Amino acid sequence: MAHFGFENDIHSVLKLDMPITNAPMARWQRKASTSASANTSALSPSKSSNRSISMSKTPSKTPGKSGKTQNTPSKAGGDRFIPTRNPTRMDVATFLMSKENEPVDQTVSASAPTQKAWSVTLNGYDLEEAKILHLGGKPLNAPEGYQNNLKVLYSQVPTPVSIKKTRYISTVPERILDAPELKNDFYLNLMDWGKHNLLAVALSEQVYLWDAAPGDITMLKKMEDENDFICSVSWSNDGNFLAIGTSDCKVELWDVPYNKRLRSMDGHHARVSCLSWNDHVLSSGSRSGLIHQHDVRVADHHLCTLRGHSQEVCGLTWSPDGRYLASGGNDNLVNIWPSVQGASQQTAVHSFTEHQGAVKALAWCPWQPSILASGGGTSDRHIRIWNVNSGSCINAWDTCSQVSSLLFAPNYKELVSGHGFAHDKIFIWKYPSLAKVTELEGHDGRILNMALSPDGSTVASISADETIRLWKCFEKDPSKKPKAASTSSIIQQHIR
Repeated sequence: MAHFGFENDIHSVLKLDMPITNAPMARWQRKASTSASANTSALSPSKSSNRSISMSKTPSKTPGKSGKTQNTPSKAGGDRFIPTRNPTRMDVATFLMSKENEPVDQTVSASAPTQKAWSVTLNGYDLEEAKILHLGGKPLNAPEGYQNNLKVLYSQVPTPVSIKKTRYISTVPERILDAPELKNDFYLNLMDWGKHNLLAVALSEQVYLWDAAPGDITMLKKMEDENDFICSVSWSNDGNFLAIGTSDCKVELWDVPYNKRLRSMDGHHARVSCLSWNDHVLSSGSRSGLIHQHDVRVADHHLCTLRGHSQEVCGLTWSPDGRYLASGGNDNLVNIWPSVQGASQQTAVHSFTEHQGAVKALAWCPWQPSILASGGGTSDRHIRIWNVNSGSCINAWDTCSQVSSLLFAPNYKELVSGHGFAHDKIFIWKYPSLAKVTELEGHDGRILNMALSPDGSTVASISADETIRLWKCFEKDPSKKPKAASTSSIIQQHIR
């Protein structure tokens, strides 16, 4: 009996290696039968295909751990979808994997047309010709103390927008100087800034010079009579000579380096309220409405008299090219005079009557010598831009305030205006649109005069509050090269 029991055990063990006749079809057999059934006609399915489909069905619900039922895929092919991997897709995948590991500077191979076709097939367009945004190279490191790191990261490639820097204009004066006993007279011109960085200021009967570099102050002149006072000051083009107009109807010429008065010129019958230089010719306007032309090189200095104003001449300035002299008066007129050519009497080229108030503020455009800006007093309050070649008004703007002084800032091509009643501020305008850039406030009284520093970076304003404020609004662009300055002086050659 033991022998038969041993044989039965051997047979039962050997049955494990025999094929299982009643087991479900293997997975690879199901896939082969599914592919074979797909190739046959759908209208006449074979028995084997029907059998394979029926055998591949699995229960639609399977008990879970919690006793609930879960839905399972019921489509043919099992419970997991395996995509068809044809040879073309495998080649594309191999190409993309190898492309990522290639160096950037690798030359294009001979199979470029095939690679381009694969790229179009895979992406729908050629990547080489597509216009996409990308960041080439490593991102830049932000400078020390820089706040906006994202701007540095996405501005590696310089563009016109990223290169352009926003200009900052300080609304606080860089320096404040005291100006005690200043004459609060709208018609006087009591300050001018010379080429050698010397600021001349008239305080009552005295003239002071402030050296902007070291900050030294010296007194140049004092009137002998206490009842007389200084009415106007103006530097020569080379910055070596200072013209002074006084209340006793005289025009004095001072040699500043030697601190010496060279001459005193008579001829006016009222106070001299404005002065302007054109090389060796000095023009002076007085309260009588007359303008005298002086040649400071000769003993007989008087060249001619300009008669065009019925009241005090309070504004006087020569154009940068020396062709025209502009004069403004209390009679609301702006006259344009030609340069002196030896004639004893001259007539104005143009006479503008559009202003409704006294015209003291006059300024020529440095980069357009035929353009003149003029400002009206309290009754007018307008800034007007003139073309003296055609005699037409290009632009007019109501500032809603008395205009006492005008300056052109060549560093940024802007116009600066000083105002009295009722704003007592300084406005910076974009030229020629006259769009307001900013406004500078701090004076407690009306602004009487303004002057621009030799480098064009700083504006000095003198006010009825007896202070001089320096505003650094037009610092030069470091990328621009400064022009070479000429040191020749016709006045110095003939006087010394």
